[in-house]
Amino acid sequence: MTHIMVLVTCSTQPRADGLAQAVIEKKLAACVQIHPVTSLYTWKNQIHKDAEYRLIIKTRSTLYPELETFIREQHEYEVPQIVQVPIKKGLTAYLNWIDQSTK
Repeated sequence: MTHIMVLVTCSTQPRADGLAQAVIEKKLAACVQIHPVTSLYTWKNQIHKDAEYRLIIKTRSTLYPELETFIREQHEYEVPQIVQVPIKKGLTAYLNWIDQSTK
């Protein structure tokens, strides 16, 4: 199986926690880590600097389409960050755990 990490940002800790909880409950991911970050970006021709919370979602690549759809339906942003990063190698036992923990 191919494994991936999906990076998503949310505006607040409660929103990040809620999205992470829902993703795990739906078995779309085995693990979600949440980190506070500062984001600098251009949106609608203006530069913004905001505190956000980055979710690092560990899952299988076959679940990406369903995960993306779910995040888009649940997310507050008009254009949320949803970025897939391949996991090229990893501890076999950990990757097996991802497989066992997802649908």
